[in-house]
Amino acid sequence: MKKQSILPLSAKTTIGFLGGGQLARMSAAVVMRLGMRAAVFSGSGDSGSGNNQVPQSGAVPDKAAALQPLEWMTPLRYPGRFDDEEALVRFARECDVVTLENEFLDGELLLRVREKSGTPMWPSPSSFLQLESKWLEKETFRKAGIPVTPYEKASSVQELSQFGKTHGYPFVLKSSKGGYDGYGNRTVHDPGGIGDAFASLGGEAGHELIAEAFIPFHKELAVQVARNHTGTAVYPCCETIQQGHICKTVIVPAPIDKLIADEACRLAVQAVEAVDGIGLFAFEFFLTDDGRLYLNESAPRPHNSGHYTIEGCITSQFENHVRAVAGLPLGPTDMRIPVAVMENILGVRNGPAVAEVPEALWDTREAHLHIYGKQSSRIGRKMGHLTVLGDELVETAGKAAELASKIVL
Repeated sequence: MKKQSILPLSAKTTIGFLGGGQLARMSAAVVMRLGMRAAVFSGSGDSGSGNNQVPQSGAVPDKAAALQPLEWMTPLRYPGRFDDEEALVRFARECDVVTLENEFLDGELLLRVREKSGTPMWPSPSSFLQLESKWLEKETFRKAGIPVTPYEKASSVQELSQFGKTHGYPFVLKSSKGGYDGYGNRTVHDPGGIGDAFASLGGEAGHELIAEAFIPFHKELAVQVARNHTGTAVYPCCETIQQGHICKTVIVPAPIDKLIADEACRLAVQAVEAVDGIGLFAFEFFLTDDGRLYLNESAPRPHNSGHYTIEGCITSQFENHVRAVAGLPLGPTDMRIPVAVMENILGVRNGPAVAEVPEALWDTREAHLHIYGKQSSRIGRKMGHLTVLGDELVETAGKAAELASKIVL
């Protein structure tokens, strides 16, 4: 790894974010705390309504309401689409470094943008190119000797039928690019469901799909890793609990054998080294009943599973994201307190976003509420999170679940 340029902590230093959602917002808060400026390329041609991957039902229709969370925090807002090369180049030229908030991007395009603008980009386009689709991601990690779920490209119903015969049912069919929070995935339970799943994910239109064997896992785990030329910082292994394909709860440290937790951390470091990654990366694992780990997915950016680090660790994932891309020494990742439990606050209605918060939350020690500043709520949309810190898992988890259940957005 080559030595990076170290950015000065100056009001003239600008860190640019491709994407303006809550992940960029929480990273940008660190940028501003360190006296630098945050700029955002929101990925739309107008006021910045996002990556447009999923229709926003129930959204407030006025233009201002389309602004993303980071866009409300900074005047350095740049319109343009993620496929507009010239707009991306203009944005990059205004920044001292560019980083990512999402992976709905094209690696070859990012490579051209970096070359034309001359602006450093972390993670680098070459790292991103190894992860930009689920197919490439699996190939990258398999070749690096990291256990992954059995997988194959799926370009026809016939190929899926053969995959089912080989690996059994159910199996998971995924869009190779663009899927998240349950979008872009279908579980195929039997041969009769293949055709509908294939068509619904765009297989007939030529969209790249990947079939993955179903792993009967015991727990889902995650590890965040920050890396740059100064070193590598690894966060504790956490357990993630899903609800409707969306992460609902994160428990740290994961209630598993320490040897398994250490192995997950080792594999996460191996994975980030495999792509020579600079920045903040997150890795999700399946843990089987017999103690085997499989790397499921990765993210070349801060991750929902690491939000607990804001209050739970000495250095948050967002601060180490900024430090990593700015070429600064990475901070320690030790936990400040024995247990942290994070609950995502998901939308329960469609309409303007106004939070209803129980009085008990304000009186609860070590309860930390984050509302993301989205202008419209949607059922199942991530609107905020609550982290509760404590000394004992059961009590802390119970308090977090109780308080989160009474927050309405």
